[in-house]
Amino acid sequence: MLSAQYRAIVKSTVPLLESGGEALTTHFYKVMLSEYPQVRPLFNQAHQASGDQPRALANGVLMYARHIDQLDQLGGLVGQIINKHVALQILPEHYPIVGSCLLRAIEEVLGSEIATPEVIAAWAAAYQQLADILIGAEAAMYEQKAAAVGGWRGTRVFRLVERVEESAEIVSLYFAPVDGGDILAFEAGQYIGMKLIIDGEEHRRNYSLSALAKAGQYRISVKRETGGKVSNYLHDHLRVGDTLQLFPPSGEFTLAVSEKPLVLISGGVGITPTLAMLESALSTGRLVHFIHCARNGSVHAFRDWIDGLAARHPQLKRFYCYDEDDGVSPPADAVGLLDEKQLGQWLPVERDLDAYFLGPKGFMAAVKRHLKGLGVPEHQSRYEFFGPASALE
Repeated sequence: MLSAQYRAIVKSTVPLLESGGEALTTHFYKVMLSEYPQVRPLFNQAHQASGDQPRALANGVLMYARHIDQLDQLGGLVGQIINKHVALQILPEHYPIVGSCLLRAIEEVLGSEIATPEVIAAWAAAYQQLADILIGAEAAMYEQKAAAVGGWRGTRVFRLVERVEESAEIVSLYFAPVDGGDILAFEAGQYIGMKLIIDGEEHRRNYSLSALAKAGQYRISVKRETGGKVSNYLHDHLRVGDTLQLFPPSGEFTLAVSEKPLVLISGGVGITPTLAMLESALSTGRLVHFIHCARNGSVHAFRDWIDGLAARHPQLKRFYCYDEDDGVSPPADAVGLLDEKQLGQWLPVERDLDAYFLGPKGFMAAVKRHLKGLGVPEHQSRYEFFGPASALE
């Protein structure tokens, strides 16, 4: 446990992190990724270029500094980090690299007048405390997944057994283990990590599991991203019969046990984890309102499948909102951006409900505001980022 002196020093740096944390973390990534090529596959370069990764790290470092003497106040942040790390197979040997680069960034960005030896010593101790917490929790999760039926540790080779074009932008990929053994069960809403080599360079990515496991297979549904190295490879080059390496399923964005009405709200490819959630909820007879927003009908994936479920399950109500009417696709229930009034008309009358929503950051920020304005309890309004986690303000 940190000394009172170190805790006080770390908390004293909060104003600096509030004003210059992103500059610090941007420099941190620049140093680490240029000098330690072995960790590059663990980071999505698109998130580096957009600034999302540095912003997310800055937010996490700031949260840690603010609550250094009350770590329980970090809420779900630690759990999110642990699950992301396990899905990408972050290992204990990666932590000293991160720690040394973080301390170097603090020194080089803040300067010697602010980053005194005392400040560096306090942050070194604070980082080690956090690293020990994460390493311990991740080790337990690795062991748990390896010991479970169908589980494994590290990579396992899977073969692509089927691919289905779901829309103009999304393809579903079905994977089965080459060894023919059982696969690890997962909870609806979780994701799976993959490791692949593209043009001689290693990449690791997480993708939501878009269907409950059936016949010993996992399904992911991938949107083609402009400039996306991995997504374009999966769309253009991965064919039935090809193999790649998968990590065990992970993630804590899962359905809470509840009998309350369930509302699933998605935008674009944010639909993928809600599909498995929908399957899981319908098996219990729970009332579900499924709301999906897309640019237009040509990029709306899984519409026929959801419509079929609605026809067979009277407790499922589905609503679609398109940004635009392309004049070709079946019409949506509304056209334009999803606003509070429209969302209110599609929610159950009883606002004591469980809402889960995913999509682009701006979309999620709006949905979060709308749900609050419509009287949905904030602790029953849940969301997850596909990329680096950040605040929805």
